Amino acid sequence: MTVGTLTKRAVALAGGTLLALSPLTAQAATPTQPEPQPQPTLAAKGASLVDDTSGNRLFAKDADTVRPIASTAKIMAASVVLDTTGVDLERQVPVQQAYRDYVTQHGSSTADLQTGDKVTVRQLLYATLLPSGADAAYALADTFGTGTTSAERTTSFISKMNTKAGELHLSKTKFTSFDGGGSDSSTPTELAELAQHAMKNDTFRTIVKTKEYKGEAPAANGRTRYYTWTNTNQLLGSYDGVIGIKTGTTTPAGDCLVFAATRNGRTLVGTVLNSADRYADAAKLLDYGFGASTAKSMKLRALPTHAQRD
Repeated sequence: MTVGTLTKRAVALAGGTLLALSPLTAQAATPTQPEPQPQPTLAAKGASLVDDTSGNRLFAKDADTVRPIASTAKIMAASVVLDTTGVDLERQVPVQQAYRDYVTQHGSSTADLQTGDKVTVRQLLYATLLPSGADAAYALADTFGTGTTSAERTTSFISKMNTKAGELHLSKTKFTSFDGGGSDSSTPTELAELAQHAMKNDTFRTIVKTKEYKGEAPAANGRTRYYTWTNTNQLLGSYDGVIGIKTGTTTPAGDCLVFAATRNGRTLVGTVLNSADRYADAAKLLDYGFGASTAKSMKLRALPTHAQRD
């Protein structure tokens, strides 16, 4: 059918007036679909990409193979806290010296929480998910676990992480630490499923899409402490539409990334595990899912010199 014919075709009668459908209107009425693309070649040893709405898996590379997941385990730590019935996000938690000592002993990334400061649960979630603070994750585990000692409470919290994995039917996902510093493991498929669960929570979504958080807390000396935490996820602010989620890096796990992006009403969630170029891999996957070509020109958001790397 020619454009002229389409323009002249009557599509409705209103009050005796003939209404015509323009070519542009006709084109807009048909949703556009991404152009088929060849599957990307990734540096990651394992990867998965899913459509959050349909649940369809769009891409898989050894997606059901169990691998170490490093600090992406903190997604589960945050979920355990946020899924707690009646959780008070404004509850103040005193920072213990043990939280700082843990970072020193394990060489972990830190939110640099200061002993004696009183930070809220909400702030601890920011501190856990943005700079990937192991000290903040310790504080959450010590607060939301049960027991008479810190060791008992953190062990209880890790048990809650594994229980939650069971509830979500993540049969290949196991946690041995509250921060990903142990032999925590999962698969690209199950890690993406965990991320989809976590992103259903408004607070979690707000936190992981934040590039930088600035807040204050009562200090031990009675004054006010000011904290600034930068999101270690450099895909955020670099690839249009990215809304999170979490980085992770250890020697056994390599560089890992759990990510999500929304374009034109579609949200894609993905994982790359043990990648020599995790951000390029993630961008390639998103391009593949969206039918886009952003990866080739993407420039990563630079992190401040003082920011944590994870």
